[in-house]
Amino acid sequence: MSSYSQEILFGKAVQLLRQLIAVPSYSKEEQGTAMVLQQFLQSHGIRPNRLMNNIWAVNKYFDDAKPTILLNSHHDTVKPNSAYTNNPFSPIEADGKLYGLGSNDAGGCLVSLLVAFLHFYEKQDMKYNLVFAATAEEEISGANGIAALLPELGNVDAAIVGEPTLMQMAVAEKGLIVLDCETAGVAGHAARDEGENAIYKSLHDIMWFQSYHFPKESDMLGPVKMSLTMINAGTQHNVVPASCRFTVDVRVNECYSNEELVEEIKRHVSCDIVPRSMRLRSTAIDINHPLVAAGFALGKKAFGSSTLSDKVFMDFPALKIGPGDSARSHTADEFIYTSEIADGIDIYIQILKGLL
Repeated sequence: MSSYSQEILFGKAVQLLRQLIAVPSYSKEEQGTAMVLQQFLQSHGIRPNRLMNNIWAVNKYFDDAKPTILLNSHHDTVKPNSAYTNNPFSPIEADGKLYGLGSNDAGGCLVSLLVAFLHFYEKQDMKYNLVFAATAEEEISGANGIAALLPELGNVDAAIVGEPTLMQMAVAEKGLIVLDCETAGVAGHAARDEGENAIYKSLHDIMWFQSYHFPKESDMLGPVKMSLTMINAGTQHNVVPASCRFTVDVRVNECYSNEELVEEIKRHVSCDIVPRSMRLRSTAIDINHPLVAAGFALGKKAFGSSTLSDKVFMDFPALKIGPGDSARSHTADEFIYTSEIADGIDIYIQILKGLL
């Protein structure tokens, strides 16, 4: 059993998070924080493994005959919001908050899961194995993050994915399709009645994306949501544009496959549509799964999440839960309450005790 008290684990988590904040770790550039995490594990007598910028370790008495639970969060960040007033790489503590880029998304989750893993690392009589994985490229759903690591981990039976959820249980998660759309027209001189204006042609489709409601709604995730997020057309003021390109963000509930939605959209619009990816699907964990049951026993509530996480790449049950608030993610002067980290450590340990 771990010799570390909850207070000591909390101190280790906050100190590690301060170190991680101080090292830039944009997606695909996580080498520095990968090294910090390796050194932390080594300093506690744990042998880390590394694949690119993904770091993972297994409990001391790992037994191939036992089921395995993955504890996963990410150590990459987005680039700082332009409205930052603090240095994003300076871990500042004030009024119970720890400021810094990645503090909330998802540094607090990462360090809380890591010290929870540390708590159980030397325990001999567990019913499950534990694998801790700090992964890269989550913010871009990249190929060299959890998707690359999972084949190296062998059989995984379930996972806790650390993302800021105010320590409530995200049992379902919307998928994502990004559509690149193009309406073709005919160029002409704006001073004469010639050409076919691609912007005007595109308006019907744009309004359809704004107003259409797919009939199947989810009890947990609500309706499919489509949002026009980018548009580009024209070359200069006196030329009728021959092309109008726009991008649509589609958040998918579990009532539809990505393929079904794309085909349905194509039946309603006249523009050309190219999905960037079809792999980011809606996911859910059974409400009766032992992980969820352990959370319910602690008074936690279940909800459906509109934001995507790395659980989209997991073909086994995964529960998204973590300290921090998703509403703070990617904001200027990002922060997490240190009390949220303490609570996160405690809840992670209690959920695992309910299983182990």
